[in-house]
This record gives sequence, C-alpha cells and structure tokens, in this order.
Amino acid sequence: MPPAAVPPSKPTAPKKGKQAIPRAWQRMLSGRRLDLLDPSPFDIEIEDIAHGLARVARWNGQTVGEHPFSVAEHSVLVEKICGQLKPGWPVKWRLVALLHDAPEYVIGDMISPFKTALGVDYKDFEHRLEAAIHLRYGLPPALPKTIEQTIKRADHISAFLEATQLAGFSDKEAAEIFGRPRGIFPVTLAPLPPVPAQQAFLARFDTLLKQLPA
Repeated sequence: MPPAAVPPSKPTAPKKGKQAIPRAWQRMLSGRRLDLLDPSPFDIEIEDIAHGLARVARWNGQTVGEHPFSVAEHSVLVEKICGQLKPGWPVKWRLVALLHDAPEYVIGDMISPFKTALGVDYKDFEHRLEAAIHLRYGLPPALPKTIEQTIKRADHISAFLEATQLAGFSDKEAAEIFGRPRGIFPVTLAPLPPVPAQQAFLARFDTLLKQLPA
C-alpha cells in the first residue's frame, strides 16, 4: 500500500553567534529538507531518490558510451538479478534490493576503496540513511544476514557485468575482483540518459510497492 503523504519538514534555524550550528540538511526538489546527520523517514520521497540516483554515475563516470551508467540503472539491474537468483523471493526483499544503493541519492556513489579509507563513520552515516529509507516504505530497518548476502551477490554480479561491458576491465581481471557470475541469464547493458533511467527506476518501484501485502 503506498505510503501516506506527509507535509514538508521545516528546518530548525541555526543559533546566532559563536555557537551557530552549520547547516546539516539538504533541500530536495520535492520541498523536503533532509537532515543529513539525523535523517527522518518523513523527509524521504521516492521521486527525490530516483532523480538523484539517475544522475549519479557508477565507476566515477569512467564508462564507455554517450551517457554514464547511473546508480538508478544499477539498482534496477541488481533487483532483476536477485529475482533470477531467488525465484519466488518475497516482494519486500525485491524492493529492498531495488533500494540497496538508495542512500547514494544524497552521498553519491563512492568507489569501494574510498569507502574503506573513510572508515566506520561513513558506514554509520550510510546505515542511518538506509534505515530511514526502509522505514519510509514499511521495510525492516535492519536486514537478515541471508538477505544481505543475496543482495551483495547480485551486486557483485552486476559489478562484473558493468566492469567488463562498460568500464574497461578484462574478463580475467573482473573475475578476480568480483567473482564470475553464475546462475543468471545473459545481460547486455546500455547506459540511459538521466530521465529514462529515472523513469525506469520509478516504474519498477511502483510495481513492487503495489505488490506488497497490505
């Protein structure tokens, strides 16, 4: 069942003088003001997520083609792969898979080596934002380990396909880093412009959301 509409939030005005608090929220196109340090589910809108992810490039934009391969496209691909790995998977986990990189609409798509260098604080921020997104759409804020493992496997399969088709990796090099895909149908990737990528993400989200048990 679609989430109920909620009114836009109002940011707390920073204190004046020496103790002024730096602005820690971002204004979204929906009118929401998302507190980056303490994100609220009430300030999450799927239109903002789709808009942002369709304009965030995978591989720091180092891919072939006229358009970058966006996180929105990657998210749709990962959810599709999960469906191949786990036929009959409950729809809530398919929705979780689609949203697995949703925090990147705010923080961008940092490559894994940089995430490691930033350490635990970055991961903690990412997890808080992910929990807020899950709560907004009636999903568990924390996932069972088996669900995380399936999504991570699909993520690695997607990374292999992207690396070899778009990012200039050899088959051998990609297999050493991400593992060689098994158990999925062949997939040919074609990077889309932002608007079609955004629409594809939203269309898949709407389909899954309507299938969620009431």
